[in-house]
Amino acid sequence: MPLSGRKLPHLIQEACPVTAQKDRPWLIRTYAGHSTAQASNALYRGNLAKGQTGLSVAFDLPTQTGYDSDHELARGEVGKVGVPVAHLGDMRTLFDQIPLEQMNTSMTINATAPWLLALYIAVAEEQGADISLLQGTVQNDLIKEYLSRGTYICPPKPSLKMIADVAEYCYTHVPKWNPMNVCSYHLQEAGATPEQELAFALATATAVLDALKPRVPAEDFPALVGRISFFVNAGIRFVTEMCKMRAFVDLWDEICAERYGVEDPKYRRFRYGVQVNSLGLTEQQPENNVYRILIEMLAVTLSKNARARAVQLPAWNEALGLPRPWDQQWSMRMQQIMAFETDLLEYGDLFDGNPVVAAKVDALKDGARAELANLESMGGTIAAIDYMKGRLVESNADRVNGIEKGDTVVVGVNRFTMTEPSPLMDADGGIMVVDEAVEAEQIARLNEWRSLRDADAVASSLEALRLAAEKGENIMPPSIAAAKAGVTTGEWAGVMRAVHGEYRGPTGVSRNPSNKTDGLDEIRQAVDAASDRLGRRLKFLVGKPGLDGHSNGAEQIAFRARDCGMDIAYEGIRLTPEEIVSAAKTGEVHVIGLSILSGSHVPLIQEVMTRLRAENLDHIPVAVGGIIPEEDAEKLRSFGVAKVYTPKDFELNRIMMDIVHLVDPKPVAAE
Repeated sequence: MPLSGRKLPHLIQEACPVTAQKDRPWLIRTYAGHSTAQASNALYRGNLAKGQTGLSVAFDLPTQTGYDSDHELARGEVGKVGVPVAHLGDMRTLFDQIPLEQMNTSMTINATAPWLLALYIAVAEEQGADISLLQGTVQNDLIKEYLSRGTYICPPKPSLKMIADVAEYCYTHVPKWNPMNVCSYHLQEAGATPEQELAFALATATAVLDALKPRVPAEDFPALVGRISFFVNAGIRFVTEMCKMRAFVDLWDEICAERYGVEDPKYRRFRYGVQVNSLGLTEQQPENNVYRILIEMLAVTLSKNARARAVQLPAWNEALGLPRPWDQQWSMRMQQIMAFETDLLEYGDLFDGNPVVAAKVDALKDGARAELANLESMGGTIAAIDYMKGRLVESNADRVNGIEKGDTVVVGVNRFTMTEPSPLMDADGGIMVVDEAVEAEQIARLNEWRSLRDADAVASSLEALRLAAEKGENIMPPSIAAAKAGVTTGEWAGVMRAVHGEYRGPTGVSRNPSNKTDGLDEIRQAVDAASDRLGRRLKFLVGKPGLDGHSNGAEQIAFRARDCGMDIAYEGIRLTPEEIVSAAKTGEVHVIGLSILSGSHVPLIQEVMTRLRAENLDHIPVAVGGIIPEEDAEKLRSFGVAKVYTPKDFELNRIMMDIVHLVDPKPVAAE
């Protein structure tokens, strides 16, 4: 029958027949954890009662970076972006009344992944669970930490060895557990193009598998390959993102078959979970984020052959601060409506045979293969970390510049900005605020834990852990023993630091101006004029106090300021207020810019300002950027902060002129 004589519904049925068996829904998760283990446990049990089918644990920054809650660097960070877990007692409380043998738990943890998994296994054994039945995931991807997230502890080579330790242990003792979740999510958050996201994530996976291959019998290696999973990002460019997922499926199958000789298709499956893009969530007109989140979820659910097996969605207000339980529930309901109300799961793949999709997938694969070959030519993933970091900063600069110039439309930000007040913004500012008393209470519980444990057992277990690390043995068994003995997170990480040393990641900010950004002539002239009046080049210190590793904003400020001709001092993440003030003094800087996105801005900035006054440096103007509610912004100004910027301040050129004006008031700041 000619095409014109056939009805459209019949054509759709032929192309996408109803499947004989309805596809099972993906795991429905919300990324959650805050304040204390007890408060987070109540949140988890509430979410499970509402229909959530898996847990996704957010840990606070001290836990992620291997510090106890009373460490100097933990000040202001305890319980802010996740739950503090300092020892077995905290983990026990976190999963109280949650049967771990029946649960699928994802833990977003990297540098301290062996330790948190050890605590989890110890609690499961206390519950009487058969640990061979445990199901879940530790992210355990250190390479992306060096590139984009910043919660690393040790240098790359020993970190890669620890990843392999976890995988080898799980393969033997916890075979249903995913020992590593290759995380391209934060690569996109750091500005990666789709081709870079594909290539850098796949390169990470091959680096881990190359390290694992000699550690297991050849006949068992395919099964271990099958346990590697991925955690990806899906942005607003729906077609590109959906095609990216299909490209991931094809490329992973290709790598498993050709690089590792895996023949069984079930071990070559690309298994992934997803959280959709947080980078694109806007502070302006935040209610629009609901639509963005839904569209981004479609990219990872519509294509059956590339469908995520676990989905967690951000809340509409995450650009403003910590979501409330209702906000998380709203995002969970979005998933449930898609999975249980629509007919999505009743059909085969909607895109097979589509020439537009096939062409885009092929283009993405070609771009990713070229980048992978480039990384191999540099000596592999570990050797190419500095290169990859630099590429991400450059790509992010292009993204920011596109929004700033209006080439990339962001509704409510650079187009369609007129708006009615949002009725979703309650008296609490539309976010949840962690009680400042939480930190002191957590420290008190930590001190009580230390006082009640067997000191000899702790010392003995730490010594066994140190010896295993020094000898190159698998650290999982001694880590589990240390967990049961009462060792703390900071003590475990302290052993790793002592044996392997600490690492300071690349900043990705080039030493010379890139001159890629248009429209800087006026700013460069202002910088030159100010420098002439100062008698030397205007010097701008960019710093990140505390443990927040989200360095994208700081990197873009430093990158643009260097393009404008300023002398930049930027040493990356994880600095104490004392170190920042010392750098300002020895470097004789003219202006300081501080970036904090973890919610710890009030205590950390207050300490910086106090130390500046003590050193008679309070004449140096300070600008602060972060996710900062207006009430907190007023506090920062009362401390003496000159400028406060939030995500709505996306025009970097205006910020650059503000910086010049803070140092030299004679030029008129751009409005």
